[in-house]
Amino acid sequence: MALVAVDVGHSLAHSGAVSARGLPEFRFNQQLAQAVASTLQSHNLGALLIGARGDAESLAQRTAVATAAGADLLLSVHHDSVQPRYLQSWTVDGQAWRVSDRFSGFSLLISRRNPDPEHSLACAQAIGAALRAAGQHPSLHHAEPIQGESRPLVDPMNGIYWFDDLVVLKTASSPAVLLEAGIIVNRADELQLRDPQRQARMAAAVADGVQRCLTVLFRARPVP
Repeated sequence: MALVAVDVGHSLAHSGAVSARGLPEFRFNQQLAQAVASTLQSHNLGALLIGARGDAESLAQRTAVATAAGADLLLSVHHDSVQPRYLQSWTVDGQAWRVSDRFSGFSLLISRRNPDPEHSLACAQAIGAALRAAGQHPSLHHAEPIQGESRPLVDPMNGIYWFDDLVVLKTASSPAVLLEAGIIVNRADELQLRDPQRQARMAAAVADGVQRCLTVLFRARPVP
């Protein structure tokens, strides 16, 4: 049985971006990663959740766990923000938060320093295509020529970028993809990304893409 390591991005102590209504990114990552893992298992694929309790601080240790388990693919689940220049303040229940509705959609990040960038790209393309088939759209904001972005855009249709120095991508021993599932500082996107039914649909699309990419991956492996 193929095994997918599903990494929950960030932790309780370092919880990532803050959403338009003040929720930590880690909560979004945890919910979606758990949904993805459950859906993969329903597809008769093995799923290893990493960092689900929120206590995994070492990025290299996350990939070491995946390697030790013999994972065929590492999928790191995150949710996105934007550069500070685009953020503005708004108030919810008397509390001010930073928001931006300028960008919307998912992104997929891969690394040329991964030992198998070719199949990392193939898996990202399969996941992106499945997300688009499910009605999602990619965001291209990471390619903007501004400080903090300027990521090389590999596949605009599927929102795929090279991000060579991301630790979870370059230290994985298998193909690896980081999914930015949506932009939680976007007020409309945040509400959708919090919705359990939307999470289930996204998890189903991701699992479909993963299943397709693993089929390609196993076909490419030499017969012992």
